[in-house]
Amino acid sequence: MKKIALFAFSEDLGVFAHIMMNAIDMKKRGYEAKIIIETKATRFVKDLMDEQKPFAGLFKKVKEEGLIEGVCKACSAMTGAQEAAKQQGLRLLDEMNGHPGIARYLEEGFTILTF
Repeated sequence: MKKIALFAFSEDLGVFAHIMMNAIDMKKRGYEAKIIIETKATRFVKDLMDEQKPFAGLFKKVKEEGLIEGVCKACSAMTGAQEAAKQQGLRLLDEMNGHPGIARYLEEGFTILTF
């Protein structure tokens, strides 16, 4: 099985939507896909709780399908999204000085995609 880690760094909602759509598509095709939400993209964790926002339904779907590996602990604190992550049961990733490290995913055989 192919393993893909999709790191979301961009604060562009359109980019984040494509990350989510690709993760769903990869899962359907038998890939193991994980979304890691980093830097300014962590704001989407809070923003997309509002069901009226564009792509809120897509965000709900990736959560329900277990495609979100987690959210950067340090960055979510800076963007004000950490409490929203906790409320939604999303894991806070912090193994690299408060941030998720890429090396762990490489060691586990994942291909890394950054956006």
